[in-house]
Amino acid sequence: VQLQASGGGSVQAGDSLTLTCTAFEQTFSTYIIGWFRQAPGKEREFVSSVTQGGFSPYYADAVKGRFTISRDNSRKTVWLRMNNLKVDDTAVYYCAATLKTWTYLRTATAVTPADFSSWGRGTLVTVSS
Repeated sequence: VQLQASGGGSVQAGDSLTLTCTAFEQTFSTYIIGWFRQAPGKEREFVSSVTQGGFSPYYADAVKGRFTISRDNSRKTVWLRMNNLKVDDTAVYYCAATLKTWTYLRTATAVTPADFSSWGRGTLVTVSS
């Protein structure tokens, strides 16, 4: 599945931003969709994911309580609402798709980029103090 991420920008700490991930195939609804981010000089890390039906959102500890993931299969779109942004949230954000099961992702020691097979181009989020 082809994915396209958008919505990045430059904001101040404490501001909000919503990222959008859009697919181009009808098979979008069969995938778990996740968001990852990669800060300069760091490895790509898991941020959040949502099941095919839009249930059971899963968040990394660093964003829990501040970020919200949601999904609309009729629009082939997943959103990542980011509130109370921090300087440490500065990164390129990527959306990705996987056919791995929810149970696999939740029981894995860590969700890694290798668990996701399809990737969109990233969108840059810059948070300044």
